[in-house]
Amino acid sequence: MTLNSCSTERKLTFQKNRPLALVPLPLSVKYNDGNFILTKSTKIIALSQGKETRDIAEYLSQQLKTLCGFDLDVITSNEIKSNAIVVKISNKSGTPEAYTLSATMKNVVIDGAGGSGLFYGVQTFLQMAYPQYSDKSTITIPCTEIADKPEFEWRGMHLDVCRHFFPVEFVKKMIDMLAMQKMNTFHWHLTDDQGWRVEIKQYPKLTSIGAWRDETLVGHLDRKPEKYDGIRYGGFYTQDQIREVVKYAQSRYITIVPEIEMPGHAVAALSAYPEYSCTGGPFKVYPKWGITEDAYCAGKEGTFEFLENVLSEVADLFPGKYIHVGGDECLKNRWKECPDCQKRMKDENLANETELQSYFIKRMEIFLNSKGKKMIGWDEILEGELPARATVMSWRGYQGGIEAARSGHNVVMTPTSHCYFDFYQSQDRSKEPLSIGNFLPLDRVYAFNPVPADLSDNEATHILGAQANVWTEYMATDKQVEYMVFPRICAMAEVVWTPRNQQKFSDFVTRLEKHVKRLEKYGVNYRALKN
Repeated sequence: MTLNSCSTERKLTFQKNRPLALVPLPLSVKYNDGNFILTKSTKIIALSQGKETRDIAEYLSQQLKTLCGFDLDVITSNEIKSNAIVVKISNKSGTPEAYTLSATMKNVVIDGAGGSGLFYGVQTFLQMAYPQYSDKSTITIPCTEIADKPEFEWRGMHLDVCRHFFPVEFVKKMIDMLAMQKMNTFHWHLTDDQGWRVEIKQYPKLTSIGAWRDETLVGHLDRKPEKYDGIRYGGFYTQDQIREVVKYAQSRYITIVPEIEMPGHAVAALSAYPEYSCTGGPFKVYPKWGITEDAYCAGKEGTFEFLENVLSEVADLFPGKYIHVGGDECLKNRWKECPDCQKRMKDENLANETELQSYFIKRMEIFLNSKGKKMIGWDEILEGELPARATVMSWRGYQGGIEAARSGHNVVMTPTSHCYFDFYQSQDRSKEPLSIGNFLPLDRVYAFNPVPADLSDNEATHILGAQANVWTEYMATDKQVEYMVFPRICAMAEVVWTPRNQQKFSDFVTRLEKHVKRLEKYGVNYRALKN
C-alpha cells in the first residue's frame, strides 16, 4: 500500500556548496544558515521515553564510533540541551516509519513517529555525518529541517542461501546494509532442491541429509557436457542461530520472511524423507541448477502432516506475520502418474493437476492462518484458484500482480525485468563474473515503478511495495553476492522510499558517488559505478 500523502512542495533543493548525498532521497529538506559542529564532547540524549529510545541512542553512538571514531556518551534526560544529538519518539499518528530531523547551530533533534521512524532518522543523520563532513576533530552538519517517510510499506531484498550457503555474520552484514538504506524486509530463501538450511527438531534428517549435496555443477548450466567438482557442500542454521539473526534484524527494524518451498523445489527434503514423494525415491540433494520433476506428493495425508509440523516450528522461530511457501515452478509430471494424487483429484472433484496444486496451497494457507500467519507465495499460486487471503509476489512480469490486485489481494512486485540481481550488470559479459544470463543495469533498476499503470487508484492500494531478488547459483562467496547486490540495491531502496515524481537518475548517481564511500567503510565489495 502506498503511503504518499503530502503537499506538492516536495522538492529537495541542494545548495551547491553543501549537497547532502542521502540515499534514499528524503521527502523534503529545507536548508538554513549555519552548521552544527559535532565534537568529541557532544552528548547523545535519549529523551525519557523508555528502552526503545535508549537502544536507538546506543546504536547511534556505536555507529558514530565505527564510522567516524567519535565515542560519544549517551545520557537519558527529559531536557533538550545544547551540543547534543537528541533522539525521541513522538508516537504520532500515521506511519510509525516517518521522522523529522532538525539540525540547528545548538543541537540536532531526531524525532520518530515511532521506533522505526526514529531509527530511519538516525540513518539519515549517519549519512550526513560520513564521509563528506568529517575530519579528525569535528563533524560539520549543515543546519537543515528534514521531514521524511516512505512511499511503500514493503521495501525488501531476498537472499537465496540454498544454492550457496552463507554464514550468520554475512547475513547480519546484509541486514545492516539494508537498514542503512531504510529497507524493512529480508526474505530468507531457506529451502530448495539444492539444500535445506533451517534446523527442524522433529525432522533431524532435513539437515543431517538434506543440507548437504555430494557435489556441485561447475560453470554455467548451459555448458555441455556438464562437469561437477566432486566436493561435498552444504550447511544449515541451527534454531538458536535463526533466533539470533531474527533478534538482530528486529533491532534494525527489519522483518524476516522465511521461505519454505512447496510443492516443488523439494528434492533436498525428499532426499531425507522420500516417503513424502510420489515415487518413494531414492533421491539425492540436487547438485545442479534448474528445476526437477519431483515434488511433494499431494495425494498422501502424511505429506500435509509433515509440512504442517515443519511450518509449526518455522512459525515459532519467525515472529513476523508472513511465511513464504514458494509455489513456483512445480512440474506436475509425477502427479499425473501418481495413484495417490489421482485419487485426491477424484475425491476433491479437481479437474486437473493445476487445480491439485491450488488445493495444496489453499490447504497450507488454512494451516498458516491457524498459526496466526499470513501466506505469501510466488505468482504461480494464482493458478487454479488463489487462496482466500494470500499475498502474491509477482515475479514473471507485472501480470500476476495486476491480476491479484484486481481480485483484492495484496501484492509485492518483483518482476525479473527490474528486480533480479543475479542478472549481468554489463552487456560485455567478459568483464563480469559468471551469471545466469540477461542484463539488468543500474539505471533500469532505478526506472522501476512498482505500481502497474493498468491499475486503478483503488486497485493500486493493494501494491504493498517491491523487493530485489538475489539467487545465488553463480555466487559462491560473500564478495560475489555483494558485487551483484551493490549498488543496485541502493537504486531499489530509492524506488520504494522516495515519491516517484522526485526520482531523477542523474541526481541519484551524483549522490551515489558519495554514498558508496559509506559502503567502503563497511567493507562492501560493490561494483564500480564507471567501468
